[in-house]
Amino acid sequence: MKRFCIKSRAGKIEFFDIVSEDEYGYNIRLTRLCDGHERIVEESITRHLFKICVKTGYIFEMENTVATA
Repeated sequence: MKRFCIKSRAGKIEFFDIVSEDEYGYNIRLTRLCDGHERIVEESITRHLFKICVKTGYIFEMENTVATA
């Protein structure tokens, strides 16, 4: 599953996971962290809007990091 970070204001963290893909775009699970509160919603985003957001840098893929001991 790919995870994307959303550019947002300081003190707020927003990211989403692509849950599935259909003919129109992507179904995502959006997580918002702000002031110690977490909110998770499921949304959809069209392929066109997704491509524009990546191109402009509004969203970017997060690299997978694995902790090693």
